[in-house]
Amino acid sequence: MGLIKRNPFGHILFLKKWLIRLFGSCTHRRYRGFNDLQIEGSEIIRNLPDSNVLFISNHQTYFADVVAMFHVFNASLSGRIDSIKNIGYLWQPKMNIYYVAAKETMRSGLLPKILSYAGAIPVERTWRSEGVDVAEKKAVNPNDTENIKKALNDGWVITFPQGTTRSFKPVRKGTAHIIKQHRPIVVPIVIDGFRRSFDRKGIRMKKKGILQSFIIKEPLEIDYDNDTIDEIVEKIEFAIEQHPSFLKVIPAEELEEQEQLNKLRQWEID
Repeated sequence: MGLIKRNPFGHILFLKKWLIRLFGSCTHRRYRGFNDLQIEGSEIIRNLPDSNVLFISNHQTYFADVVAMFHVFNASLSGRIDSIKNIGYLWQPKMNIYYVAAKETMRSGLLPKILSYAGAIPVERTWRSEGVDVAEKKAVNPNDTENIKKALNDGWVITFPQGTTRSFKPVRKGTAHIIKQHRPIVVPIVIDGFRRSFDRKGIRMKKKGILQSFIIKEPLEIDYDNDTIDEIVEKIEFAIEQHPSFLKVIPAEELEEQEQLNKLRQWEID
């Protein structure tokens, strides 16, 4: 009977587990070997409840970002401290991790369709079609919001509230509505280095020797009853470091520090 156990979306857990093991094994050296994933805050992951947790993050590639999260979450839960060393953590992965992804992206080829089985919640983007912003937004598909609710009730959900891999695009209010309605614990994540490491899809390695950063922050303090949608949106923007204020003039000493960091990120000659 255990072999045919399914999750709320009808996916066979035995197959999903082996998909995570297989793709995790194939992708591990992308974050520890060819490149180096620097993690902060893994203890926060270990202290989270098993369900109704929403991870919010900036977005740099279609797939490499979320694959890294599967690695970091499972490594953290297995007791590793800010490290994905030794892929033994993939043997018993957390099975109720889901991620929100555009339907058109998950239908764009065989590999995305396979990856979808590992935990995608495909949604129709109301503001964008075939990679282009649309002037007239489409109506939200109620099935999409229901599926996100179902996933939160079952486990953890990863979402990229800007809805695009481009930096400093506005945070979509849909994420704030989800937070108001379902009251999850909201954990911000800030990533960097993925855009330099991979192509836009996050499938092909573009460059080796890149220091990738993965910072897990403390859960957001949200007054679910009294915070407005706009206030929640602003909290998200600051938490994932995508608020417009981050684009303001940077002091000279910070620029010098950033330049040193950039040199460190490219610690291996091509």
